[in-house]
Amino acid sequence: MLENTKLLSTDTLITNIIEGIDNLKGEKINIIDLRKIDNSVCKYFIICSGNSNTHVKSISNSIQKHVWKETNENPWHVEGEERCDWILIDYVDIAVHIFKKETRIFYDLESLWGDAKQILIEEKNKND
Repeated sequence: MLENTKLLSTDTLITNIIEGIDNLKGEKINIIDLRKIDNSVCKYFIICSGNSNTHVKSISNSIQKHVWKETNENPWHVEGEERCDWILIDYVDIAVHIFKKETRIFYDLESLWGDAKQILIEEKNKND
């Protein structure tokens, strides 16, 4: 039974989450490394923004479909799909936060976790 089980690396999961976000042009992608923060809830947060509730929902769907296609990994838990102004996708070691722009500014998770190392992902040229 265990011979089909594979250990998915955190780096592989991060890469596939970022690709899922990029596929739908999610904006201002930020990876927050929580590994050196005491009592953190997971190893990483990945935060991005969408322009509307529909865009936020579409980014969430893209991430989940892309991660499943590439890794056969489903999220442990997903919340916020009813309102779609903040969707949380929980992959246990990685929590993905997809915000509508105004909601992201209001909650300002980047400042709340300001002691953690943060990596901003360069946005691709929008004309591509």
